[in-house]
Amino acid sequence: MLNANLRLQALTGKLLKQTLGEHLLAMIATTDQGLFAVDPEDRVVGRELLQRGSYGKEEVARLERFVSPDADVLVVGAHIGSLVVPLSKKCRELVAFEANPATYRLLSINLRLNEVTNCRAVNLAANDVKGSIEFLMSRANSGGSKRMPLIKQAMYFYDKPETISVEAVRLDDYLAHEGFGLVVMDIEGSEYFALHGMQRILKGSRALAVEFLPHHLKNVSSKSVQQFLALIEPHFSTLTIPSKKVTIERGNFQATLQRMYDADEGDDGIIFEK
Repeated sequence: MLNANLRLQALTGKLLKQTLGEHLLAMIATTDQGLFAVDPEDRVVGRELLQRGSYGKEEVARLERFVSPDADVLVVGAHIGSLVVPLSKKCRELVAFEANPATYRLLSINLRLNEVTNCRAVNLAANDVKGSIEFLMSRANSGGSKRMPLIKQAMYFYDKPETISVEAVRLDDYLAHEGFGLVVMDIEGSEYFALHGMQRILKGSRALAVEFLPHHLKNVSSKSVQQFLALIEPHFSTLTIPSKKVTIERGNFQATLQRMYDADEGDDGIIFEK
């Protein structure tokens, strides 16, 4: 039902583009988090910003406690900047990776609209090896754009996403940073591959906030909870799961996330800390 609703809403956005003109790129939303250029076809983040004037405010509040004026932040999967813009105001420097070229264009516009001068935006995917990957550019939910899933479930293709090739890098090779105060990662199933390529960065980082969705592990990367945690557990000692309002110690990471995986329970951003 959700996918059907998103399909219908995306069609409405497409008709709006056709009505206002084929050269329409975006609409501007005035929000609590700043000014944002959004694609009318995007019915998740874009719709929330246009209709409610905010998106992810609770997540921003959770993350801000790891940010200070002398700390740097890394966001992998920056989308159009709804997290990047408010976080940039709290830190020294922010590096934002966004693989989708259409979304990256809006991210760049939004950084200028909000006069953000301490953010370096990069149009590359984070991966375990340097090269290129097949990538789905979702229409109804541009934030759901992702690398080509290894198991091609219909849920990833309902809005007829365009398939393109995007350049990918290992973040340890691409970035000279020894560590960030905060790393935020939301890349729709590519987390395992990105984490594999940034072990040096994680070693020096204070906290990692990463999306955890069982269907992404199962279908997009085809990795187990154990494989996912093997790249994180050596670097962090506690895990907070906001949706469950619990914080656990390292010895319980595997059992807790495995139970969530088995029950198909996800969280937009579980937080690992030193």
